[in-house]
Amino acid sequence: MTSEKDHRRSVWIYLFILAFAAMAAGLSDQVYSNFFKDAYDVSAVQRGLIEFPRETPGVLVFILLSLLSSLGDIRVAMVAQILSIFGLLWLGLLTPPFAVMLVFLLINSFGGHLWMPLQESIGMSLIRDESRAGSLIGRFKGVTMAFSLIAALVVFVGFRTELFSFTSQIKTVFLIAAALLLVNFILLFALDRKTGRPQETGIEITSRKRLRLVFRKEYKFFYLLAIVFGVQKQIMFVYAPWVLIDLLDKKTDTLAMLGMIGGLAGIFFVPALGRWIDRFGIKKMLYADALSFVGVYIVYGILSAGFSSGWLMTAGLPVLLAFALFIIDRMSMQMGIIRSLYLRSIIRSPSELAPTLTTGQAMDHVVSIICATGGGLIWSIWGPQYIFFLAAGLSLINFFVAVKVKEKVSDPEQPHTASS
Repeated sequence: MTSEKDHRRSVWIYLFILAFAAMAAGLSDQVYSNFFKDAYDVSAVQRGLIEFPRETPGVLVFILLSLLSSLGDIRVAMVAQILSIFGLLWLGLLTPPFAVMLVFLLINSFGGHLWMPLQESIGMSLIRDESRAGSLIGRFKGVTMAFSLIAALVVFVGFRTELFSFTSQIKTVFLIAAALLLVNFILLFALDRKTGRPQETGIEITSRKRLRLVFRKEYKFFYLLAIVFGVQKQIMFVYAPWVLIDLLDKKTDTLAMLGMIGGLAGIFFVPALGRWIDRFGIKKMLYADALSFVGVYIVYGILSAGFSSGWLMTAGLPVLLAFALFIIDRMSMQMGIIRSLYLRSIIRSPSELAPTLTTGQAMDHVVSIICATGGGLIWSIWGPQYIFFLAAGLSLINFFVAVKVKEKVSDPEQPHTASS
């Protein structure tokens, strides 16, 4: 057992890593839709097709994790930063032809998707008090939201003052993101220097000879949640912003402003979400998760139908409502910690946590690719509203899982708080 002082030091290092990762994502991933529109003038169909190279690494990342797993989680996380930096540098220094841009986007995406399961597994390894697991994960997410807010502020000021531009050859915003990831690489390197004796940091450093995809009957509801998340994620990252960009002609500074509002609300919302999980349990929060997505997407579908057909004004109250939905949707995505904590509560062995998270990530990305490419066609042929109505219908699966999950009486000595 590590000392309390060593554990606090580990938590603080991890918080700094989360902070820089959130800043970098806010200056790259969160502005890609505007980048594609301004630099390449893509259509809705093309926007959907772009998600194929962007999401494919999420399906294949387990192969890369398997090849690198003998390095240990922190060193693999360092590799992830290098890949992301390389992709961002070329996107920032050049405006390559569309096909070449997709190659650098793919490299950057490999780094980001490699980091995702490692970020979660390292964070969960820092949990010591099971009764406050939700609160600690909420604290981690709160830091991410806070620095996403700072990133949104930087984007807003940068594009409003024309310091940043997607029509110039040099994309300064991407270069800043790459610099932040370089700082993260240094932090991870410093952390790795301490892991010669893992007890100094409190982080369980895995040395798996082979990372495999884990398919177990006990985890079936987690897999269902992961699949639905693949749909919800594409709506949040691709088509919800595209309503604002394509139908309402909103620019990067507007989306950054909405990101700031969502980030500010998230600073309070996410830690509260962690406390609600501890107080009400995973089952009740799964109901809340399902309700939030179904409600948001039904209203989003009605609004997008109105904007595209002309029976709703593209100014005034309807636009303000679209802005509000955009913010709520971003906040709803943070409820993914419920899914992760649910898996942790039923996991058979701690060694299966990272590979099972990776399995869920691979499944949600397969669905993401299908949803992104199919969504662009649905948008162009039938109308944008049907994408949102379909997503609302699929989100009802979250209700089904909530019904099936059985809450267990919490025992302070046992990590399991729910079962399937």
